[in-house]
Amino acid sequence: MKERFLLGIDIGTSGCKLAVFDAQGNVKAFYNQTYQTDYPGPGYAEQDANDWWRAVTRGLLNIFASTKVNPHDITAIGLAGQSPTCLPVDKNGSPLRKALIWLDTRSVEQIRKMTQLISEDEIIQVSGNPVATPYIIPKIKWIEDNEPEIFRATHHILQSHAFIGHQLTGHFYQDMSTCNGYHIFNISKGKIDFDMAEKLQVPISLVPEIVSSHQIIGEVTQEASKITGLPKGIPVVAGGLDAACGTLGAGVFNAGQTQEQGGQAGGMSIVTPNALIHPKLILSNHVVPQRWLLQGGTTGGGGVLKWLREQFFENIQAPDDLNTDNPFEIMSYLASKSSPGSKGLVFLPYMSGERSPLWDPRAKGTFVGLNFQTEKTDIIRSVMEGVAYTLLHNLKTAQEVKAEINNLISVGGAANSVIWTQIKSDVTGKPIQVPFSDFATPLGAAILAGVGTGYFPSFEVAVNQTVKIQRYHEPDFKNHQIYRDYFGLFLELYDSLKEKFQKLDQIKTKTGP
Repeated sequence: MKERFLLGIDIGTSGCKLAVFDAQGNVKAFYNQTYQTDYPGPGYAEQDANDWWRAVTRGLLNIFASTKVNPHDITAIGLAGQSPTCLPVDKNGSPLRKALIWLDTRSVEQIRKMTQLISEDEIIQVSGNPVATPYIIPKIKWIEDNEPEIFRATHHILQSHAFIGHQLTGHFYQDMSTCNGYHIFNISKGKIDFDMAEKLQVPISLVPEIVSSHQIIGEVTQEASKITGLPKGIPVVAGGLDAACGTLGAGVFNAGQTQEQGGQAGGMSIVTPNALIHPKLILSNHVVPQRWLLQGGTTGGGGVLKWLREQFFENIQAPDDLNTDNPFEIMSYLASKSSPGSKGLVFLPYMSGERSPLWDPRAKGTFVGLNFQTEKTDIIRSVMEGVAYTLLHNLKTAQEVKAEINNLISVGGAANSVIWTQIKSDVTGKPIQVPFSDFATPLGAAILAGVGTGYFPSFEVAVNQTVKIQRYHEPDFKNHQIYRDYFGLFLELYDSLKEKFQKLDQIKTKTGP
């Protein structure tokens, strides 16, 4: 019998990842393509949606030209993407401006206006999410205030993967797992709250048709076929939030299971059987029906280590006893040569403000404790520890609403670092499992495609068949005790510096960059 494959496409923050999977979750072909994020003003973070589409088309053509995968053997396509994203498009699905991605924090004034119309508590009770800059409604309001012509021309607001879905099928949609980006979506009832939309003065027509994440939204069109090499008629499934797809692709879909995300950004996703609302956390529908994800999303993740390497360790060389030229592996090795607490060096990884649970767009990345005895091993380890502290901060916040947290399952590029994963286990005091695949997010998208088209009979079968664990980490409780003290200091440092961060912004605004 001819083997049939599933294609998962992930429109991430730093780049696009495509992977072709067989029924056992084995990767038959893959492709990565980075794209640019523009920062044209203070707090601005934008991406060109056409860059997403170019990355997808280039990747597909590369896969079909350089691997043994026959495009006619692909049975279904699933999508995943960064969110909340605010991409205004016209009636043809053409972008009217660059997308305001979740890192964009320009809408502070619009948030102030929103909370004058209605209290934040009331918004949170409906949407399950705080009124903060990453979300879509404040960004829509910014466009309305500052780019009225674009606002009037906007037919729909699309998420990153929904834009790719439209490019492939010609259909507009909004999947359930990314509806949490809209404060007019009732997270408990799973539908638009018309009263909230009226109070916030948001046209509900901006939100496309809402569908389940495993629903077929259309088929590859003739036009898309010519551009991508995909055969016309392949079903495309809606897909969902990259973090939620990565959660599914890591095998996390039962209550109490928790996924730890170590991509460009950091975060955690706890599966809950009902909508647990915490004003400082993110709540979304899981891509699996009748389940929710209580999430913590941080700006500090693998991207912080990438920044450190690019700015200070670009030409890093491996020690004589390490046989690799991979800079990430070299930095991980060096981090292992420091000790828990990085010899008194603490790093706050707020490199683009911070999301949960602080929701402070003015927070700054900060090293505290530098001295002449500080070595590069300590600096690298302190960055890893700082990211781990933000994970613990979110987990502890989730426990305030009685979220059940058992073991963690770690995905993303940072999970490839044994020392970084062990640091996270030691800091949190939780065991961590690491799946074999580096492709949890596109795998999750592919699983959605498989379940949606009947390739898999259920989510349970799909996960049991495709997700395999390669490493287990148990916490070292001696180290955990050390980290408890450092974590307490970590929290105190932010509290003491919060006002100084704001003052720094004021001085910077007055004096220029």
